[in-house]
Amino acid sequence: MHKLIRRILLLLFVAGLAGAIAYGMRPMPVEADLAAVERGAIRETVDQDGKTRIRERYVVSAPLAGRLLRIEFKAGAKVEAGKTILATIEPRDPDLLDVRARQQAEANAKAAEARLEQAQPLLDQAIANLDYAQADLKRAEQARAANPQAISGSEIDNRQMMVRTREALVRSARHAKDIAAFELDQARAALVRFAPQGADRALAKADAKDDASTAPAPYPKSEDDWRFKIPSPINGRVLRVFQESSAVVTAGTPLLELGDPRDLEVAVDVLSRDAVKIKPGAAVSLEEWGGDKPLNGEVRLVEPSGFTKISTLGVEEQRVNVIIDLVDPPSVRQSLGDGFRVEARIVIAEAENVLKAPTSALFRVGNDWAVFRVENGTARQRVVHLGIQNGLEAEVTQGLAEGDLVITHPGDNVADGKAVRQR
Repeated sequence: MHKLIRRILLLLFVAGLAGAIAYGMRPMPVEADLAAVERGAIRETVDQDGKTRIRERYVVSAPLAGRLLRIEFKAGAKVEAGKTILATIEPRDPDLLDVRARQQAEANAKAAEARLEQAQPLLDQAIANLDYAQADLKRAEQARAANPQAISGSEIDNRQMMVRTREALVRSARHAKDIAAFELDQARAALVRFAPQGADRALAKADAKDDASTAPAPYPKSEDDWRFKIPSPINGRVLRVFQESSAVVTAGTPLLELGDPRDLEVAVDVLSRDAVKIKPGAAVSLEEWGGDKPLNGEVRLVEPSGFTKISTLGVEEQRVNVIIDLVDPPSVRQSLGDGFRVEARIVIAEAENVLKAPTSALFRVGNDWAVFRVENGTARQRVVHLGIQNGLEAEVTQGLAEGDLVITHPGDNVADGKAVRQR
């Protein structure tokens, strides 16, 4: 009896040991990170650093040769159109009265008159386009008020965007006309310098040997009449002072650079292969500019000419400038100035309510994309067809269903048919 019991215990021990060995040699499930395939919105963007810049810069130059008095303005100083005197030039010597210079000044005045005449039709056209856009927006708002289903909210937004764009064009056309008028005033003022008015005294008595018929040369009544003052052509601020100290300057010497810091645009250089995907009017999100919320922008221009740039890794890249208009009003970006860095996300494709999976779950199988889908605790390799992609998600058009679990960042230990479990 005791022998039988010992044999039974021995058999049970051997069976337990064999079971333990078999259990230890059994394939263990691979731990993996899982993510669910879900529906939602997806957006593909081109992300690149950009730099703000003032849209319209104005370089004020010396309209004639003479001695420039010291310029007291510093960068950032506020100027008013027609009121702020930017610089003062005194005549250097009598060659300001040269006949050739006079003829050149008259030609400059005629050219300035032509530019002013050319600016008026452009302003009229911009105003007409603005009036049409405002009327179109008003009609759309009235139609939506009468029947909310008649016009969608996005169409109203598009018309509002058109109105803001046309308003900017009107402001730009008015600036151009103001500049043309300013140049005309400058050219006419230069002509006045050649023919001083109201002079009633002689420079000196004629020498006794001079011809008695020679008329005495007139000169201005006061010292201020000798000086030529250059007023500001625009409302804005001084960006740079090229010539601060007093010096003798020639006509055309740059003196100051002016601009309106509120009238900003953003220049972003992107790879040429990305530039071909970007269309004018594309929405842009401007981030990391220093504010609490991203700024909204819109692509105005993809420049038709590229340039070569050396990357930080020393690789030559062909890049293209993309010019972006800021949609938000200046009141929400008062601290943003000229030459500030921003991170631009340019939308090249987007979709709503699509099936999407994390890009970390995708891998190549030949020329196809594939994922590991978890079915009853087992990894199954599935080929998928993709649509819109970005750095985090990809639209799945075929191969997966909503709610499917896929393995993210699959390692070499994951294979088709392998048992897996959530890490």
